[in-house]
Amino acid sequence: MAKVLGMGNALVDILLRLDSDAVLERLEMPRGSMQLVDKHTAEKVMKATGHNGATKASGGSAANTIHGLANLGIKTGFLGKIGRDELGNFFKNDLLNKGIDPILLESETESGRAIALISPDSERTFATYLGAAVEMRADDIPDEVLKNYSYLHIEGYLVQNQELIREGLRRAKQYGLKVSLDLASFNVVEENLEFLRDNVARYVDILFANEEEARAFSGGLEGEEALEWMGQMCETVVLKQGAKGSLIKHNGQKVSVGSVISNPIDTTGAGDLYAAGFLFGLIRSLPVHKCGEIGALLSARVIEVIGPKMDEERWNAIRNELLVLAE
Repeated sequence: MAKVLGMGNALVDILLRLDSDAVLERLEMPRGSMQLVDKHTAEKVMKATGHNGATKASGGSAANTIHGLANLGIKTGFLGKIGRDELGNFFKNDLLNKGIDPILLESETESGRAIALISPDSERTFATYLGAAVEMRADDIPDEVLKNYSYLHIEGYLVQNQELIREGLRRAKQYGLKVSLDLASFNVVEENLEFLRDNVARYVDILFANEEEARAFSGGLEGEEALEWMGQMCETVVLKQGAKGSLIKHNGQKVSVGSVISNPIDTTGAGDLYAAGFLFGLIRSLPVHKCGEIGALLSARVIEVIGPKMDEERWNAIRNELLVLAE
């Protein structure tokens, strides 16, 4: 069975529910965006929200996807960098508890954290202090590890270190891995547009984007036009459209997949878990529309909980639903 390696920012999510979006306006944070902040600003954000019942979960986009795959029985590993601190230990133990191989470099810098501000309508806005995560370098990618995997899944958030993401993509292709990339956030795409376009066209086999990311990446295109444009670059493109479902183009074949009914309370991890479900389907050689349906199922279920992680009872229910979907 294929093995999947995730590479991304090793972050701990600190989840805070907002009574209103007024605090976002005070902090000058665009709703739905991901803003990179320094340690001082991260502390300021925590103070402005009054902590409001903060909960903690290991996070980072690629790590969330890898956790999803591990819960579906896929062999996985994760490459990232943590601090020698409580948050770093929390992150590592979360990987080990799910049987994920932790390929974690360590630093004297504090571990990174993503402060997720959850609006009353479940939209989330991130203030992310990368900490130790940003210190990972291209020469930290071990060749002997890449040789043991069939897929490399990378998060677009890594583009704050362009040399790292370029080298990760290049070396993965050198060793014959299928490369999967999630564009991550519309503002990340806007700020790194030419770099992302160039490297997607060169190295990426499977591209995930939501509507805002696709619009930014394609220069303003929407829906099927955006899908077609991105589909000229990659073997497989997935355009996630939230409650409208998703559009997929795979080896020239286009399919539309509906969403799954859910009771959303927090959209954190929705795209990451969609990617996990879709990749699971590909690994199991399922038809592309089934891959999309599994992605939609995982996405629908994770937005019914606070944060990007689901308990074992929920995962058991998902596995039972998958038996029906896979028929």
